This record gives sequence, structure tokens and C-alpha cells, in this order.
Amino acid sequence: MQRLEAKRVNGHTYYYLSDWGWREGKCRRLAQLYLGKLEQFSSRLTGAGPAPAYAEVFESGRPLALWGAVQRAELIPLANQLCPKRQQGLSPGTYLALAAVNRAMQPVSKRGFWEWISGTALVRAVAELSAEALSSQRFWDHLVGWETEKIHALWKGLLERAVQREGIDLSRLCYDGTNFYTFIDTFNVQNHLAQRGKNKQGRANLRQVSYALVCAAHGQWPLYYEVYEGNRNDSRQFGEMLGRFATFYAGVAPAGAPRPQTTLVFDKGNNSAANFALIDTLGLDYVGAVKLGEVAEWAAVSNTGDSRWEACAGLEGTKAFRVAAEVYGRPRSLVVSWHEGLFEAQWATVQSELARALRKLGEVQQSLQRRQQGEVKGGRTPTLESVHKQCREILHREHLHQVVAIEIHPHDAGVPVLDYRVQPEALERLRDTVLGKNVLVTSHGSWSNAQVIEAYRSQFLIEEIFQQMKDRDLGCWWPMFHWTDRMIQVHGLYCTIALLLRAMVSRQVREAGVALPLPRLWAELEQVREVVNVYPGRGGRQAPVRQTVGNKLTALQERLVEALGLRGEKRPV
Repeated sequence: MQRLEAKRVNGHTYYYLSDWGWREGKCRRLAQLYLGKLEQFSSRLTGAGPAPAYAEVFESGRPLALWGAVQRAELIPLANQLCPKRQQGLSPGTYLALAAVNRAMQPVSKRGFWEWISGTALVRAVAELSAEALSSQRFWDHLVGWETEKIHALWKGLLERAVQREGIDLSRLCYDGTNFYTFIDTFNVQNHLAQRGKNKQGRANLRQVSYALVCAAHGQWPLYYEVYEGNRNDSRQFGEMLGRFATFYAGVAPAGAPRPQTTLVFDKGNNSAANFALIDTLGLDYVGAVKLGEVAEWAAVSNTGDSRWEACAGLEGTKAFRVAAEVYGRPRSLVVSWHEGLFEAQWATVQSELARALRKLGEVQQSLQRRQQGEVKGGRTPTLESVHKQCREILHREHLHQVVAIEIHPHDAGVPVLDYRVQPEALERLRDTVLGKNVLVTSHGSWSNAQVIEAYRSQFLIEEIFQQMKDRDLGCWWPMFHWTDRMIQVHGLYCTIALLLRAMVSRQVREAGVALPLPRLWAELEQVREVVNVYPGRGGRQAPVRQTVGNKLTALQERLVEALGLRGEKRPV
């Protein structure tokens, strides 16, 4: 039987819950549980437990999902095999995996790494983590050994395993390139990758690093990438990368498996006769676009008055026709297409740019008239050449010089006269021929026009990856505080691994029947957290008691937790 017993010690009453029973023919105390003073355990009897001293909150959804992807990808053992060290502290593979998870989730500089990871469930899931182990110096002590050959070997090993394990669809591949501005000093001679060029974020005043990527159109899997000089032309890089990619791609397919029929999709900025000759030599199927200026005959076809246009089944607002023409050194199949949505967007852009240009031309005209009338006398007197230059700058946007006629002639007062007008015929011709039109080139003579157009439109998938990489909330490239070529190459490696981990998590969720774009998926997983209630130890001498619970989730978040195996013992850590 159980009894509640009280003992008086030094004027204080302490209570015990005793268990009594028969032993050797006598009633004896078999066990007892210390309860403490009355005020210490009375709350238990009334149903109100002791309040925790404080609570710790850790983000668990994204970090544990990504860490599970790290383990499935075999990233750590593969990296450790290529870059071994003594069995002491964190391994190079662990440092690389943590950097990739951070880039996939919430990029921070190496100095802010410990503060970031301390707020995630990884701080308890990965052994031997500490502020000292995750300092910026420790990171680069372990990552500086990654030379170009090792980087290529690691990425190839990861992709070989991913293609076999994930069943990546390689039937359609997209290629494109972009660049990222840096804050590397102009006079830093240790760096050759960061160069000045045409920056896609409008930061031409800064040195930039370029990045090219081939990805699978289905699932946005990164397949092959290169980090290269910021001043290298797109078409030149495409040609140089194409041969290396073909070799890499041939080695990635599972051993003994037939090579899949692959179509490479690329944008018109990569076009050149040499590149198409290389594509022909490699025997690659392709879908690309041709600049309208290079196929003037087909660009001039009326969008409304030509009988060859046919509606494309399954593609609303799209029509097309096919022709054969010699392009880049040999006859090729061209699909001339027109899309209503593209037309409306381009027409609205032309109208907006035209209004802005007319306003600025009016300002220049007024300024010249004021000088002619003597209202303005100071400053340098405009010349015919300087006014021509101003007008060229105002009309530099695409198509404006075709629709606005400019006349500049001398005046008796020595100040040029500017006359300008919109040419309605040219504007209508632009509207009826160029706007809304694309000319696609393909090796697939048996594909329908709709299939070719749909394949080319998948190019937006790789552009979406670049947008995500540059996004300040969802991105993985910035911040980049590196100044040597090797550091930048390693940075490119773990940023690309981050893309792979994201693709793995997205696929896991899709297979569970939940279709979410990455921004929404990340937003939902960010709300999945662990709360650790910390209770003070008894008597002030024992260690605090920690109790881990999850936060309340929505129905969608519950489905994601279940799909990713993040519940209880199923967690991949």
C-alpha cells in the first residue's frame, strides 16, 4: 500500500510517498518518493504543474528536412573521401554540408553562422557543434583544400547518385547564364574571376562573377554548372561549356543504361555559327530562338494578314507556322510563333517607353528654344553633334528609333533646332510584325509546333532558379564576402549543392501529393518549430529538466511534416 508520510527536519516538514508491503513476515517500507515541502507538490494535486523557468524555440522544419536530404545525398561521406582529415572535430564534409544547408535555408556570412545555427534544431542534431568550431577561420581551414578537380569529382559523385536514386527526368534540359555583382576591390590582383561587364542587376560599376547552369526542366534539378569570369561573353561561354557538359553528362547516366533522348533548350543570347556547329557535331537535339534581326524575312511576316498562321492546340492565344531556312551554316527547321500575352506586354512597354522618350525630347526642344530666344545664356552652347547624342540616348530603347523621326538643323542664333514626330506607319508596322513574335529553331522536325513552343517556354524554369538565387529572402548566393578565386569556386559549389537539396525536398513533398511552389513550401516549413521547456532542478542542485514539444501546426504543415518524416523518431537526424 502507499502512504503519505511527513518528516520534521530542522523545523521544516518534508513529505514522502512511501510504498509498504510484507517482507520476511513483517510490514516494511519497500520504496519512497521524495515530494518536498507542501507548497512544492500541492500544485500537482490540484492539476497545475510547475511553470517552466523559460523556453527555447528552435526552427526545425527547414533545417531537418534539408539535413535529411544531405544524408540521402551521401554528401558528407563522399566529401570526406575526397578531402580526408584526422578523426577529430567536424569533418570537411560536415562543414560543406552545413554551408549548403545554410545557403538553401537562410544565407548568412560565416561570422554569423553560429548565431544562425543556434536557433535551429541542427544545434542538437549534429554532434560537436560550437561557436569556436563554426568560426569563419575554422570553416576556411577545412574548405580551402577544395581544388577544382575535387569540386568536379564531388559534384559528379552527387549527381550520379541523384540520377539513380531520384529518377531524374533527363529528357529536357535548360541552359542559361547569369552574373552576380561583388564588392571586390578594383585593385585586388588575387582575383581573376571577378571582372567588370554588363551586369544583369544594373551594377556595371562593380566587378562581377558569372555563373552558368544546366538544369532538368522537370523538377528544376541542377545538373552541371560553372563559375567563370564576369567579362566572358555568353555565346563564348556556351561554346566552351557545351563540350565539357557533354562529357560530364555521358558519365552521369547509370552504368549499362541507354542514354536518354535529351533536348537542350537555350536562349538566343548563346547563338553563334560555331556553337551550332558544335551542337551538330555532338549530335544534340535542341530548341532555341533566333534573333529577329537575323531572320528579317520571317520577322516581317504580318501577324494578322498572313494565311500560314495556325492555332496551336493546347496553347491558348498562340499561333504558329513552320518553315525551313538556312540558319547558322545549314538548313534548319524554324517555327515562327506569335503569342497574345507576349504581344500585349511588349506593346504596353513600347507605349510606356515612347511616352517617356517624347517627354524627354520635348524638354530638350524647350531648352533649345529658350537659348534661341536669349532666355538662357550661360553654360556651353549646344552643337548639332551634342543634340544628336542626346537624342540617341533618349531613343536607345528597343524599337524607339524606328517610330520616332528626328530632324536637327542649324538656326540663325547659332543654336540647333530640334523637330521630332511619331511615324504612325512605322508604329503600325512594328505592331503588326515584330511585337509578340518569336522565331524558334529546332532539330525536332517531327515535333508539332506546339511541342516546340512548349519546350522553349520551359526556359523560364532556369530563369526562375536565377531569380531565387538573387532573391534577398529566398536566395542562396548572397552574401558573398570572398576575394580569391578558390574561395569563390567553393562558394559556387555549396550554393549549387543548396539547389540540389531544395530540389530533393521539393520532390519528397510532391511525391506525398502536396504541390507547392518553393516560396510557399519554405514559408510553411519555417513555421514548424520545436519548443524546449526548461524546468529548474529540484533543490537548486540538480540539472534543469528539459521537455521538448512541437508547436501547433496547420493541417497543411502537418502533411508536410508527415511527408518529410519530421515527426518523432522518423526525423532524419
